[in-house]
Amino acid sequence: MIKAPEHISALSPYMPGKPIEELERELEIKNPVKLASNENPIGPSPAAVRAITAGLKKTLNRYPDGSGYYLKTALAKKLSVKPEEIILGNGSNELIDIAARTFLAPGDEAVMAHPSFVVYSMAVQAAGGKAIQSPLRDYKHDLDAMLNAVTPKTKMLFIANPNNPTGTMNTKEEFDRLMINIRDGILVVVDEAYYEYVMNAGYADSFKHFRACRNILILRTFSKIYGLAGLRIGYGIAPQEIITEMNKVRPPFNTNSVAQKTAIEALKDKGHIKKSKEINNTGKKYLYKELSSLGIRHVPTEANFIYMPVADSMNIYKNLLHAGVIVRPMGPDAIRVTIGLPEENKRFIKALKELKVKS
Repeated sequence: MIKAPEHISALSPYMPGKPIEELERELEIKNPVKLASNENPIGPSPAAVRAITAGLKKTLNRYPDGSGYYLKTALAKKLSVKPEEIILGNGSNELIDIAARTFLAPGDEAVMAHPSFVVYSMAVQAAGGKAIQSPLRDYKHDLDAMLNAVTPKTKMLFIANPNNPTGTMNTKEEFDRLMINIRDGILVVVDEAYYEYVMNAGYADSFKHFRACRNILILRTFSKIYGLAGLRIGYGIAPQEIITEMNKVRPPFNTNSVAQKTAIEALKDKGHIKKSKEINNTGKKYLYKELSSLGIRHVPTEANFIYMPVADSMNIYKNLLHAGVIVRPMGPDAIRVTIGLPEENKRFIKALKELKVKS
């Protein structure tokens, strides 16, 4: 039997949130609500849905545009960058993997926070690198501590802003200080999957450093506020030299034709983005109020989910499943809940009350 290299054998596969269909089948529960994967509860823009239908009729027998010309052109216009400074991915997840395989050699190190998006450490390990994890401080990235964790072997540094799973953000001042002090030869990967939800005016300006031609890769996605998680389409922005190297590793035809066309239409629908933000902000205020009344600790969020430090989280998670509510356990002492539609949020709170959950 052939064996994988040790650094691959040691990996644990990513475990996605439990699908609704699986819960219905396993526990025979009707109409469960999924608040586990930070999806947009209202779904995609109607214009995007029409693009999906049209794409299914016209393009499935043809390979997609491998360069993603029209989507990159639309993104370049929206972001005031050059198309050559954009790379498309099968979700931003794929771009994390491509970046690690492009810029890490076996034995190189990458610094990241913990807890943060687990895919960073997985991608680094799969590339033969070593993940150096720096603890959060007050549930957010401690960028000064991360800078101190840099060694001569460090080649990459990952920052989720806002952070997943805590929903916290780093400010302009914090991020600027890191970028001023980090040595040359390190790629700073800024994962901004949830940036559209941010309300705080102090949010870090990653594009400032991109325009200064620093070693930075900014990752964004259509999976969250655009409601296109099922189509798997994301993008990265970086100086052209960085994008050129990543394109050498990027698989051909890595983003499908339907996803590309749908993303273009989604970009145009500003009304859908506005509505999505309003529903999220309304749900956030409701959940803050109800969680506080129940005495359940929660971390203020800049994203579309809320992190709750609770004891015995796995037992709470399992009991919520039996109540038809799917959340995400985050280790033994926390759960994360996506902000859903009003009726979904109410069902989550009702289940917490019945379980008598306390922090």
